[in-house]
Amino acid sequence: MIFLLDFYKGKRVFVTGHTGFKGTWLCKMLIDAGAQVTGYALEPETSLFAMSNIEKDMNSVIGDVRDSDCLRRIFDSCQPEIAIHLAAQPLVRYSYNDPSYTYQTNVIGTVNFLECIRASSSARSVLNVTTDKVYQNNEWEWGYREDDRLDGYDPYSNSKSCSELITFCYKRAFFNNKKIAVSTARAGNVIGGGDFSKDRIIPDCVRAVEQSQDIVVRNPNSVRPYQHVLEPLNAYLLIAERQFHSVEYSGHYNVGPRDSDCVTTGDLVELFCKKWRGDVRWSIVSNSGPHESSFLRLDCSRIRRTFGWKPRWNIEKAIEKTVEWTRAYINGESIQTLMEAQIKEFFETPTITD
Repeated sequence: MIFLLDFYKGKRVFVTGHTGFKGTWLCKMLIDAGAQVTGYALEPETSLFAMSNIEKDMNSVIGDVRDSDCLRRIFDSCQPEIAIHLAAQPLVRYSYNDPSYTYQTNVIGTVNFLECIRASSSARSVLNVTTDKVYQNNEWEWGYREDDRLDGYDPYSNSKSCSELITFCYKRAFFNNKKIAVSTARAGNVIGGGDFSKDRIIPDCVRAVEQSQDIVVRNPNSVRPYQHVLEPLNAYLLIAERQFHSVEYSGHYNVGPRDSDCVTTGDLVELFCKKWRGDVRWSIVSNSGPHESSFLRLDCSRIRRTFGWKPRWNIEKAIEKTVEWTRAYINGESIQTLMEAQIKEFFETPTITD
């Protein structure tokens, strides 16, 4: 039992996208806290969900958020008190290849999720997880704030901007009178054990070392708010808990690392090589792919001021824990045991002082 999550003991929690990277870690945290978890998602594309061994401890349903009837049926059957929407097509480069699927999943999927909330008599706390890329990116050196303009450049980012607007339209139009607390969380780039996605830098590093190849980097000078996956998940659960008690906490929240932990992709890869040790090298390849922003940072003063939230692991620790997980995975160790140990260590680590 994780003491800092004891609020969730016995709570009925509905999670979309539970078979994904963030979804698996989130459900593991909730299950360990004693929550009654129902997940709704597509078949997992990677093996983290299976390796975590959590399916036996939750109600795991395979379904598509674009299927409104199926989603509504499962949602109604579990009567959740708390609902967290993670399901998405999450990749920028893929969104250029299939923008229609991206918009259907990220926009219509959000509408379908919110329609479940609108018809619900049990839901009290709702969180829609979007992305730091929802903002119109002006390549500023300072962090974007929650009231800055929403206008993601690419189909993925833009679809998430739409998801934000839809969420707060529903909040104003339907939920205020029902006293349902609704928030969105805009998290930075997450890293950690078990992310096997394509076109993400740390999974690319892992694949390279597994195959004894050089790590290939497209945009070494791009600055991103990288953070360990447990950081935003902790923030999501904090938001959902606080607004469960009071709707006044409904709002938009950026979730990201300290400015000093916003590093270039090249620095991130260099850290990975340092922590991995051994003969690991990286090289730059000319980027002929679609547009991606070169500088992105978040101003997280709102969530700090409102909840007293602060990160626990800096970027070096985040890479260290990712390497630890990856070595355990390659060596065939128990992933379930390692996830439990890393979650426990995370919550035992004091927050970072500024």
